[in-house]
Amino acid sequence: MATIDAQAKEGQWAEKVGTTTSEHNAAARDTNVAIDNEHKMTLRQSFRFWWKAIVFSFVISLSVIMEGYDTSLMNNFFPFPAFKNKFGDEFDPTDGGKLVSSRWQTIILNGTQVGCIIGLIINGYISEWLGYKKTMVATMLFMIAAIFIPFFSTGLEMFLAGGMIQGLPWGIFQTLSISYAAYDVPFDSTLSESAYMTSWVNMCWVIGGLLSTGILRGLFNIQSEWGYKIPFALQWIWPIPIIVTTLLCPESPWWLVRHGRIDEAKRSVQKLMTPQPDIEFDLDAHVEMMIVTNKFEEEMSSGTNYWHLFKGSDFRRTEVSAMAFITQAFCGVPFMGYGIQFMQNAGLDPAHAFDLGVVQNSIGLIGCIIAWYTIARFGRRTLYLTGLSVIVVVLTIVGCLGLAPGSNRDASWAVGALLIIMLFAFQLTLGPICYCIAAEIPSTRLRIKTVALARASYNSAVFVNNTVMPKMVGKNDWNWGAKGGFLWAGVAFVFLIWTWFRLPESYGLTYSELDLLFEHGAGAREFSREKAAMLKPALADVAMHSQKQAGLQHVETAV
Repeated sequence: MATIDAQAKEGQWAEKVGTTTSEHNAAARDTNVAIDNEHKMTLRQSFRFWWKAIVFSFVISLSVIMEGYDTSLMNNFFPFPAFKNKFGDEFDPTDGGKLVSSRWQTIILNGTQVGCIIGLIINGYISEWLGYKKTMVATMLFMIAAIFIPFFSTGLEMFLAGGMIQGLPWGIFQTLSISYAAYDVPFDSTLSESAYMTSWVNMCWVIGGLLSTGILRGLFNIQSEWGYKIPFALQWIWPIPIIVTTLLCPESPWWLVRHGRIDEAKRSVQKLMTPQPDIEFDLDAHVEMMIVTNKFEEEMSSGTNYWHLFKGSDFRRTEVSAMAFITQAFCGVPFMGYGIQFMQNAGLDPAHAFDLGVVQNSIGLIGCIIAWYTIARFGRRTLYLTGLSVIVVVLTIVGCLGLAPGSNRDASWAVGALLIIMLFAFQLTLGPICYCIAAEIPSTRLRIKTVALARASYNSAVFVNNTVMPKMVGKNDWNWGAKGGFLWAGVAFVFLIWTWFRLPESYGLTYSELDLLFEHGAGAREFSREKAAMLKPALADVAMHSQKQAGLQHVETAV
């Protein structure tokens, strides 16, 4: 009897495996068809085919303008006359007026970073639970309420509380916009369409900084409290159009696939695409590729919790994503963030310093626009190495100019010009490419949490900047001036070495191909489509293994 049962079970298993093998072959075929279709699609065709996805992603990413606006606002408020006159807590030895001490600058900026880090970590859970649409709408409503605190602040203590509470939605925007740009636009990174979307996130941050600097320059001569209240009030404008657009957007198809809602994922992709007669596209094959990629990552033990970021090949992906952001924080950005205050201390009068600040942000925006050309033609690794090399050279020259006497105004203007050149190089390379790396390198199942942890690493690095820079530029503290360029040049050089040995090239690869290369431990200089093609059969093997496991479980239950 036992033998008969065993034979019956074996027969059922064999029958099931036969069905599974057929399904497996179909899944593997669909996956390859989808990958080949994406590789064959030209850049112009991609923009015509996915134009609705592009519009949705662009508008959602406008939330980062708020984060960039607020971040720049906090840094530039400290040398702003109306703010200094109201909240200054120290004597300015230069003009006899007030200034905000380096101690309070550090406390306020680091308090804001604490809020951002908490928001980053929370977002890793709530966006995976609620979905991206609901998370974005809820965060925007929270942001509207949070703005009231700094607007009605009567002391630096209230600004600190407002910064920490506003930091929560800022942290969510930082990761949600990047991940949504990668998920909502189901592009192949071969053609860099997803890179356009993620680099747009960086451009939004720059636009926010430009707006805040320009608005402060326009309000420069207002000495009353409205000089600093108006910039805060303007933040109430942003959330409304973003909320409306978010409600019109479909949910991320990748998020729906991870939650087993395949039919909804297909409908989501249909809403994002615009069929074209000259473009070959198979919806079922495209969604099947997403399913197989998700199964591959499940098979390779890629979970969806934070501790999975440090297991297997995901540990290396976490390292690359985090280090890309940390490099951005330590490559000389502190000089750019404190540009106006630094230039004032270097000898420029406040009005000219704010004028130069506007020019600096405008040049940075031009760099972002040009970067849209470079990211489609050059590798991520190449651009990172080039940008870091230029920044190391510029910071070294800035340090040398810092040795000139303080009375040398030509040296002060030269430092300002070099900071503009450095910002241009940064926004042409590291600025936008960092967001591309953060979106492309993680596994699809762990992307939101990888981006959250990577951005939290950046915010943690900013703690160091917020502690060191106020003292470095403070008139009543170290007052290093341009000589600080030597320190940051050395730090940037260390990250240049890491980039050479550890940063892989993701340009020209799909998410499935990146999974294969990471899982098989390809070296940083070995990432290529040719190498991935050699490993492509592994995707089929994993899909077949997953189907067999499902078949066995089904037979066990039936018998």
